[in-house]
Amino acid sequence: MCQNPNHKGKEKFYITTAIAYTSRKPHIGNVYDPVLADLIARYKRMMGFDVFYLTGSDEHGQKIGEYARAQGMEPKAYVDGVSAQIRAVWDCMNVSYDRFIRTTDRDHEQAVQKIFKKLYDQGDIYKGTYEGKYCVPCESFFTASQLRDGKCPDCGREVVDAKEEAYFLRLSKYQDRLAAYYDDHPEFFLPDSRRAEMVNNFLKPGLSDLCVSRTSFTWGIPVEFDPGHVIYVWLDALSNYITGLGYSPDGSGEKYTKYWPADLHVIGKDIVRFHTIYWPIILMALGEPLPRQVLGHPWLLVGEDKMSKSKGNVLYADDLARRFGVDAVRYYLLSEIPFAQDGSITYESLIAKYNADLANTLGNLVNRSIAMTNKYFGGVLARPASAAEETDRDLRAAAAQAVADYFRLMDAYRNADAADAVMALARRCNKYIDETAPWVLAKDEASLPRLNDVLYNLIECIRILGILLTPFMPETGEKILSQIAVSGGLTEIASVQNGFGAAESYHVGAPVPLFARIDAAKMLAEIQAENEAKAAGEAALENEAGKETHKEPQTAENVAFLPQITIDDFAKIDLRVAEITDCEPVKKAKKLLKLTLNDGTDTPRTVCSGIAKWYAPDQLRGRRVVLVSNLKPAVLCGVESQGMILAADDGEDVKVLFVDGVAPGSRVR
Repeated sequence: MCQNPNHKGKEKFYITTAIAYTSRKPHIGNVYDPVLADLIARYKRMMGFDVFYLTGSDEHGQKIGEYARAQGMEPKAYVDGVSAQIRAVWDCMNVSYDRFIRTTDRDHEQAVQKIFKKLYDQGDIYKGTYEGKYCVPCESFFTASQLRDGKCPDCGREVVDAKEEAYFLRLSKYQDRLAAYYDDHPEFFLPDSRRAEMVNNFLKPGLSDLCVSRTSFTWGIPVEFDPGHVIYVWLDALSNYITGLGYSPDGSGEKYTKYWPADLHVIGKDIVRFHTIYWPIILMALGEPLPRQVLGHPWLLVGEDKMSKSKGNVLYADDLARRFGVDAVRYYLLSEIPFAQDGSITYESLIAKYNADLANTLGNLVNRSIAMTNKYFGGVLARPASAAEETDRDLRAAAAQAVADYFRLMDAYRNADAADAVMALARRCNKYIDETAPWVLAKDEASLPRLNDVLYNLIECIRILGILLTPFMPETGEKILSQIAVSGGLTEIASVQNGFGAAESYHVGAPVPLFARIDAAKMLAEIQAENEAKAAGEAALENEAGKETHKEPQTAENVAFLPQITIDDFAKIDLRVAEITDCEPVKKAKKLLKLTLNDGTDTPRTVCSGIAKWYAPDQLRGRRVVLVSNLKPAVLCGVESQGMILAADDGEDVKVLFVDGVAPGSRVR
């Protein structure tokens, strides 16, 4: 049920997302979680709720340690960089979180250690030995019966044999209690089909006790009383939902008391098991209330395939936002993924949706309605005395239906259906323009009162559309309401609930196009050309920078040194520390990366480096390197390179020399 926004006391609403894994930069499929939760959080705030929205990054585990080692980095430095990227993408998508928690935050780590100790002291965690199958990418253990065709049931990858001393959580102890909770709280699962998956696949076969510590790697939160163990990533990660509010077994703060239990966990369908079996049992063992609902949303596919770097079909939210705009990308995500079925994204489908809904339907409606109001009445309209015409009554009925459908669907978290309901009203408004033909009414002075009523009805519907669309597209909603010059109570959700005709009059501003129509063929050709340019980059680089000769691996026998130089020669080289503030591929060169550097001066410096084979841009941003700062600039593949960074090359591999922790501009001697 939606809350009455006129209610003086604010009811709390605590919403969380699954925290993003710090393996690499998140793609557009990973972004659906925080954007969906943001939609719900913004809607609840509009409805008068006191909202707390938690998101963040998951930073421990074996896989993270391996990624860091592969880059020659300490794990903490590695996750610092990736977590910053995650947060930057969330910010790019206008996600209005209240806290971005990191599992390397000191308050979280200390609370998790206390949670582990409490569960151990009361006998819910015990020490044993694990022997079985383990999926490294999923950080998950499985019995042989849980495997699917001998592979991980979650990701389909190969599993490995694992045997090590470990601590275990007694899931079996709480199985019957969990099953009873499912029966007593049918609203716990969203959609309800997730319940059958958990019962049939896990509860009926019987729960095995959960491994909650590891000894085969060190990148994790140490078990305080047994330093050889680190706490298993899922106990660590899941606990963020309460540690992010200040929970601790020895005394929790005011925020935890105020907001827990969570009203909604927003997660992907692939981790429903962790949130509806492991997490409730952890809370039961702690003696804490369980979350009210878990929304296991579908995936976003590229065409018909799951997004994967190995498949080369990964799309990134910030790239799409630069091309289409943030609100357009948000709208696509929130309107194209059904409640219980996977959604799909391609450039073709995004362009088609953009043109049909945003440019043609919404943008065209707003622009021409405001333009006609200015043209015929100087921007000023009076409220009609009544809905005199049948077309007016039909339009008002459509507006009332859209509002009712919107609240019903938004309260049920059916965001795609709610978007359809809103856009249906916009389409009805465009039909109303065709039915009433304002340009014909304007030709007869006697019809001007009727024209006033027609345009008022349109502007009133536009006001309703602006309010209802704000959680979906915050900037667009604000632009719509600004163009029709409403403020205060007329921008509040209560004014929509109070019925049609809330404004006594309208004094609209100048029309400003919201969404310019995209030439699909032209844009798709540009995208294809960019992709082809990347594929042909090696040839372009050879033409511009000279062909690279074949290199043999360096050995003591074949290493050749250059002639000796004097100290005066060396003194001519100005080596400086510089921070990589941005990094991107050079469009015409497969091997080149374009680095933007902060060298301690006020002017950013651009350097091209032939390290694209060994480093992705997201592995370099935020790192500090050694720069040859006084190298004569050279143009490589159309980009002026103003220096060179130092790297070691053994003929087969290249390692950039990083000097993290040293201030940009520092001399290297």
